Amino acid sequence: MRHLYSLLLTLLAALLLPYFLWQGLRRGKYLGQWPARLGWGGGELDGGSPLEGESGPVIWLHAVSVGETLAARPLCRALKSRYPEGKIFLTTTTATGQAVAQAQVPEADMIGYYPFDWAFAVRRVLDRVKPELVILMESELWLNFLLECRRREIPVVVANGRISDRSFPRARRVRFLVRRLYGLVTRFVMQSEVDAARAVALGADPARVVVAGNLKYDVGLGGGAVDEARLAALESLCGGRATPLIVAGSTHPGEEAIVLAAWQRLRVREGMAGGRLLIAPRHPERFNEVAELIEAAGLTMVRRSQAAAGAAGEVILLDSIGELALVYELATLVLVGGSLRPIGGHNILEPALAGRPIVVGPYMHNFREMTAGFLRADALIQIGGEDDEVLTARLAEVWASLLADPAAAAAMGERARQTVEANRGATARTVAMIAALIEAR
Repeated sequence: MRHLYSLLLTLLAALLLPYFLWQGLRRGKYLGQWPARLGWGGGELDGGSPLEGESGPVIWLHAVSVGETLAARPLCRALKSRYPEGKIFLTTTTATGQAVAQAQVPEADMIGYYPFDWAFAVRRVLDRVKPELVILMESELWLNFLLECRRREIPVVVANGRISDRSFPRARRVRFLVRRLYGLVTRFVMQSEVDAARAVALGADPARVVVAGNLKYDVGLGGGAVDEARLAALESLCGGRATPLIVAGSTHPGEEAIVLAAWQRLRVREGMAGGRLLIAPRHPERFNEVAELIEAAGLTMVRRSQAAAGAAGEVILLDSIGELALVYELATLVLVGGSLRPIGGHNILEPALAGRPIVVGPYMHNFREMTAGFLRADALIQIGGEDDEVLTARLAEVWASLLADPAAAAAMGERARQTVEANRGATARTVAMIAALIEAR
């Protein structure tokens, strides 16, 4: 099976190579990652690992992209606290995840890219890092990597595990492969009872599956100091704290048009003079595309990357990485993207932690339990709609009602913050399970 899998992986890579080359030459994507992803190191991995020879455990923690990296922050912090002499090697798959890791996870001793799942690449990195334990955030399972860990008797933990409504039926169709992958995992630490039951249904040994809660609720616990200079620059860009600011965070194609149309309906209302809209696209490669949409709507715009001191625009394009959490601190209202289109939504916890009233669209299936909990606490507004016109109208009405009643909006934001506080604790439970595996070696 392993040889067939590796052959198919190679054929797929060959088919996709022209696309990756085109993206690399046109947009500067992917090409810089290849040496590290082929196991040749790059940076600190060249010539051997700086993690060797320490008295504490070496832990390899893998987070695919931005969401998983943010969830890994409290886990890295807690592991460092428990094993101050230990070392953490943090990897990501995407460039955006890498940027967030570099900027926001100082507890990681080394940051790199996860290798392509060819045995030679995996072996090279494992030979250099020599981890005592591997932690995979959420559900990133690759056959050759898991087989190499099993061969070396390295425990593998899936942390903050989840199996989405979309991925579960797909996984059931290839259960023979999923069961093989799950059999190579030492412990599944899942977000919820639903996720745990799905893991068992897909072939995980029930004795290896536990529930610890969602690590993302612990984001912000014991965090470092706020970058006051950056926050001040963003505050100036957004017109100051007294200026009404609506933030549309982590938006996807098709969503910006709805947001802009809703804003144009709202801006003519009484009390919105001088208000600002900030749009933060989920993917950096779309920054220019979204800028063109804003200009086509006839709205004045300022880009974060090009803003001089005192620059002003009715719409602000956040074309930077790692600043959205700071922007939430300045927001009057927040729309979380990925929810106006069937993407599945994005993390609502950062604006909730900032105590901001949150609006989402109808598609939050990737955060179904979290969304349900916030709705039960009246800490979130979810709008529905059969088409873009209905979504636009409802979004504009919700924004208008919240802006018209600041006390109610503030109370909803406070309920959101309290909901986060009430659900904390997953990090401590996860670290206890990881420590048991490390100390049993």
